[in-house]
Amino acid sequence: MKSAYKIITLAFAALLVLASCKKEKNEPGFDDQNLAPLSIEFDNIVGGQNLYLNTGSYTDAAGESFSVSLLQYFISNIKVRKADGTEYVVPQDSSYFLIKEGDEDLSHAVVNVPEGDYTTLTFTVGVDSLRSTMDVSKRTGVLDPSGSMADGMYWGWNSGYIFFKMEGLSDAAPVDPSGQHKFRYHIGGFGGYNAPTINNIKTITLDLSERGVAKPRKDRKANIHLMVDISKVLSGSTTVSIAANPEVMFSDYSVNIANNYAQMFRHDHTEN
Repeated sequence: MKSAYKIITLAFAALLVLASCKKEKNEPGFDDQNLAPLSIEFDNIVGGQNLYLNTGSYTDAAGESFSVSLLQYFISNIKVRKADGTEYVVPQDSSYFLIKEGDEDLSHAVVNVPEGDYTTLTFTVGVDSLRSTMDVSKRTGVLDPSGSMADGMYWGWNSGYIFFKMEGLSDAAPVDPSGQHKFRYHIGGFGGYNAPTINNIKTITLDLSERGVAKPRKDRKANIHLMVDISKVLSGSTTVSIAANPEVMFSDYSVNIANNYAQMFRHDHTEN
């Protein structure tokens, strides 16, 4: 049985590699030698308010007050599309970013794309199954499980990445061993062979045409400014009560949190 399982696992990994190679093959019409910088800015808010770590006080849809002490998430697999439908896929090795509230250096994802006018942006929240199962030598930078940049975004016991992590305080949460009313949402799960029932990878597609097409050029950087409303984490398709769910990690309920945070991204404007 172990031998058969190993064969199935290797076959699954091979299929993922083939799918990834096909995905990264860009359509004709792009000049890969004439690249321009494109920045995607993630501006975290709560409803109509700015998010302030530790000092801000907010109210969720269940009427519970809370503050946020930590917020960070992975963004990956970035793609842009022109009005005529042609799409450019950023090479995977250059397409993994950790966004961390409170760290200006980790508030943007900066990639290089061919010069053009782009009307659609697509990215993934999380780390895809192919990269998650690659040899650790292929997982560097923010994906290095032992590196400081990963910053607690990897479950060693589960050999998997935490896609989204939010922690804070709320009187609605029970007292934890540290004596604080703390809530913790650590969401991961890529639906691979070791976790077939939980797939919290979310693909986000945003139309840029209404609030500003991105026009990166070699002599200037375009910046797509996104507002990221973390109140949606608690009040998207599911109203999440901190009192009822003060800690959500690798469990079936994590799917509700992931479905919620998939709705938190909104295109605000583009700076060209």
